[in-house]
Amino acid sequence: MSVYNPINTAILTQLTAVVSPANISTAEAERQLRSHDMSQHAPCMSEVVVWPTTAQQAADVLCIANENRVPVTAWGAGSSLEGNPIPLFGGISLSMERMNHIIEVHANDFQVTVEAGLGYKDLNAKLARYGLFFAPDPGANASIGGMLANNAAGSRTVKYGATKDNVLAIEVALADGRLIQTGARSIKQASGYDLLHLFIGSEGTLGVITQATLKLMPVPTVMSSVVATFGTVATAVETVVAIRGSGLDVAALEFIGAKSAAILSREHGLDWGEYPTLLMEIHAAHAETAVLDIKLVREICEELGAIRIHTTTDAAERKQMWTARHHNFETKVRVFPDYKWQLMDIAVPISAYPELIAFISQTLDFYGLEGMMIGHAGDGNLHVEMPYKDEVTRQSTLQANDAIVDKAIALDGTSSGEHGVGIGKAKFMDREHGTAVAVMRELKQTLDPKGILNPGKIFPPKSEH
Repeated sequence: MSVYNPINTAILTQLTAVVSPANISTAEAERQLRSHDMSQHAPCMSEVVVWPTTAQQAADVLCIANENRVPVTAWGAGSSLEGNPIPLFGGISLSMERMNHIIEVHANDFQVTVEAGLGYKDLNAKLARYGLFFAPDPGANASIGGMLANNAAGSRTVKYGATKDNVLAIEVALADGRLIQTGARSIKQASGYDLLHLFIGSEGTLGVITQATLKLMPVPTVMSSVVATFGTVATAVETVVAIRGSGLDVAALEFIGAKSAAILSREHGLDWGEYPTLLMEIHAAHAETAVLDIKLVREICEELGAIRIHTTTDAAERKQMWTARHHNFETKVRVFPDYKWQLMDIAVPISAYPELIAFISQTLDFYGLEGMMIGHAGDGNLHVEMPYKDEVTRQSTLQANDAIVDKAIALDGTSSGEHGVGIGKAKFMDREHGTAVAVMRELKQTLDPKGILNPGKIFPPKSEH
């Protein structure tokens, strides 16, 4: 059991000596800003916000915290959706926001080395001059460190993989203040334990990522988008499975439920209507390849009964379409101003996607909920968004959430495809991973024996405090 100490004047003096007075604050406004993410989980304030500007400073802060048994929760951009960066036990909010630089672009190797606080959209804007981009696309301008800690994914995962598939090396500050480097810039790596992927997805519970070397891709010469609408969810989902089974190398394949499509259409000036909708993107090196791919997509959609199919290579049209998709949640918050939201994220094998969606529809009807579905169908990932106003409805959303997660796990899927475990999914860890959770706890104990790193996350509550 971890018992944490409050931050006193002596500890503040030590922290200030490491980062300078300009990079530390106990102001309520700063602490409040980092007390919550974009989820429905209750906010908790840290006692102090610290902004390291170097990896060594981050390590030194952790050393001080470890010696004094003070909890530390890393902060990136706050765009997560499972309460991952909420400082549940107070202590230090270690904000990486000022470590936001590109260290070096290795253009000939299709790589870049960056500090952890750099936003991925900011990174891609700077990489454009090299004709390169970092492929994972979670939507919001998440920090690279946050994406690594959460193993973020997004719409382009179906072609390029999740964050874990696009990183070669990282630098990590450990709980005891050591700085380690793991991985290498070589593509092939077969030396020692794979510590690189141990830290990716660990949500800051094993160490704080300070730097990363990432794989890059050439910006595609031709980018084509397809919007297909269907009369039923079943035919839309059947089309997803058919496209994936055709061997087409689609860069994005998104499913949007009818209610979501109607809202996004209305609010973003689109003409999707209130139908189950698929958004697709095809990246190609040659126009001829793109034409053939679009032809095959169209044939599959038509064969499976699409009501409408629209294709485009126009940059403005593509931008409008993906802006609507990426701003899905913010749009719904604006449309439902007096509501709170139960958000969830699960993933299953692509063959189980139709059964999962059918089960979700039945579950929402059973509980009488106004739920909406939207997801990265190409890789079997689905988000369910359930608005609520009162406590009775909230309890129904929680029951529906549990039933849907149980179903995903039963279908050989996962409780979290890309949002991480954080607070909300911790209770499913034993169910999903069984005795492997005990091994995870042992790793946590080895690397963080005092339990100072992001306590209260990933494991069920009995493991903390």
